Amino acid sequence: MIPEIRQAYNQQFSSARYADLLASLTVETGVTPAFRVAETPVFVPKKLQEQLLAAGDAVITTLLRPDLLSITETAIPAGLLVPKENHHPQFIIIDFAVTRNEAGKLTPQLIELQGFPSLFGFQELLARQYRQYMPVPGTFSTFGPGLDRQGYVELLRRCILGTHQPANVILLEVLPQEQKTLIDFVCTEALLGIPAVCVSELIQEGKKLFYLKDGEKVRVQRIYNRMIFEDLAKYKEQLGTVINFQHELEVEWATHPNWYYRVSKFLLPYIHGPFAPKAWFLHELPVLPQDLENYVLKPLFSFAGQGVIIDPTPADVEKIEDPENWILQQKVQYAPAVETPTGPAKCEIRLMYCWPDDAAAPVLAQNLARLSKGKMIGVNFNRDLDWVGGSSCFFEP
Repeated sequence: MIPEIRQAYNQQFSSARYADLLASLTVETGVTPAFRVAETPVFVPKKLQEQLLAAGDAVITTLLRPDLLSITETAIPAGLLVPKENHHPQFIIIDFAVTRNEAGKLTPQLIELQGFPSLFGFQELLARQYRQYMPVPGTFSTFGPGLDRQGYVELLRRCILGTHQPANVILLEVLPQEQKTLIDFVCTEALLGIPAVCVSELIQEGKKLFYLKDGEKVRVQRIYNRMIFEDLAKYKEQLGTVINFQHELEVEWATHPNWYYRVSKFLLPYIHGPFAPKAWFLHELPVLPQDLENYVLKPLFSFAGQGVIIDPTPADVEKIEDPENWILQQKVQYAPAVETPTGPAKCEIRLMYCWPDDAAAPVLAQNLARLSKGKMIGVNFNRDLDWVGGSSCFFEP
């Protein structure tokens, strides 16, 4: 996005360097990424960075509303409410499409948000590998304002460990060894010393939870939660009997499962501003827009682009039996803003915030970028293309 840096990068790029970068990810973690890593990072110009930060701050303002709990009361599906909800989620994820405004200038547009962790471990490693193997300007950084690697790791430590020792904190997931994000779990353990534990391996004694380490039971006092409840049902046969999390347990959460639903697409209709496309709950929309082709239908309770209807028709809307669980959002036109040797790529930027237990507001900590040349942005939709996939943003100082 910064023409002179982009041109120099493309000219200096080599397939051998890229192969070395990929190999280094596997060597350092012992895991080969299960998703495509892009050939390039994204170089974000100062003006776009300022807009992203302002847009992120505006979303955070919505999360700080005193009535947030009441307006999101119906966001949690029936039967999935978990007791002992804490005051706020320790992680906030906000996705923005890079678009062009009427004047042709790059500008962010809100796509989605989550009260759930992202690849905080892997993105730190990926940025280091880009810097080692690719021509990345030394003054550019992937961290949030005022952070370096040491400060970043300490911020993660405050959010994930809280006041507990690493041995008493686990990364909880459904079948972690089978997840595409396994490499992030390995990175997180390397940074903080916490193991990834499958939900089926938890041991419950009364209200206390334990896991086995070297054959010994270890108390779980805090959970870094990467588990999505829908997966408990999806993999029920493989998991067998698991803990009932709707019962009260003596454990802390980071982030508590309820926030996965509260801070989600459910909040999009409440967020307004020049960066926020119009969005409505489908059941609250009295009349469908005449230009329905300029909107997208999104199910509230899905992730990774699943179930999204990009080009909805009135017939698609009529088929929906639970309109209260869907939103209609104004479609965003991604700009082919990243020049590559095989044609321009579209870009989505994820701002990744940490919110320690004792902090008044979230802190921008890290980012993630996704490059696409297909109709959908997610890495699953660009498997056979090059210069696309997961990436990092390096911000102009």
